[in-house]
Amino acid sequence: MSNSEHWENVYRSKKVDSVSWFQPRAEISLEIIRSTGLNPAEARVIDVGAGASVLVDDLLDANYQHVTVLDIAESSLTVSRARLGERAARVDWRVGDVTTVDLPQAGYDIWHDRAVFHFLTREEDRKRYVEQVWRAVRPGGFVIVATFGPNGPLQCSNLDVCRYAPEDLHGEFGAGYELISHQAEMHATPAGKSQEFVYCYCRRSA
Repeated sequence: MSNSEHWENVYRSKKVDSVSWFQPRAEISLEIIRSTGLNPAEARVIDVGAGASVLVDDLLDANYQHVTVLDIAESSLTVSRARLGERAARVDWRVGDVTTVDLPQAGYDIWHDRAVFHFLTREEDRKRYVEQVWRAVRPGGFVIVATFGPNGPLQCSNLDVCRYAPEDLHGEFGAGYELISHQAEMHATPAGKSQEFVYCYCRRSA
């Protein structure tokens, strides 16, 4: 089964609020995005591997005007569009694999990823991801990536994952990214389990 088939099956067979990564609010992500200090009316934000995340709702509520949502599963974006109703027309919806999808060069001021990068268990996929970030984020732009922490699960959605300490996650991106801050989150899953996440907040060099 391909990656796209796997994730299409997930979003077609499970309720959105039952998957382990579900959040009723994307509070930490929104807090970090706001901390960039960029004007919501001007900042170009992309949420990669968004699934049916409510971050797009939170961004629209906070008056961000240029929001792109990317996921490999069309069915996940269908859920979000239905949830947003008429407001969905304000979002640039894109379907594709983050490591290969065609994104505009220097098209974004803020890159956000919660829980995609840790699925890239092959070095060549991580390298393509980092190259994609370098192309798509403008010089001086911001990169926010959250993965499972050192004590996080070894698998998610029946797939192997990589776990990262903050310094290791930042190290995957190299010297072209200044680490501004990092923080841990103990995410409570709908099933009542706890999962350790690590957020790294970086700035792309000019």
